[in-house]
Amino acid sequence: MDGHDVSAGLRSDDPALGLRAVGALHRQAELTEARYVALARERGWTWEQIGDALGVSRQSVHAKYGNPGKGG
Repeated sequence: MDGHDVSAGLRSDDPALGLRAVGALHRQAELTEARYVALARERGWTWEQIGDALGVSRQSVHAKYGNPGKGG
């Protein structure tokens, strides 16, 4: 689903289109978050700083991204 399709899906009254658009947004948000977490770590940010920026605890962001051998 490209950006135009996502926009159209979010304006649609068809639940199938709307839910596909929401799924695409979730996937894009996850990819974008991972990119910026990695960039922040490369630049020396602490897990606490990253968690604060994301509005979550340092523990949750570290659990998600801090253990490369465990999918994060």
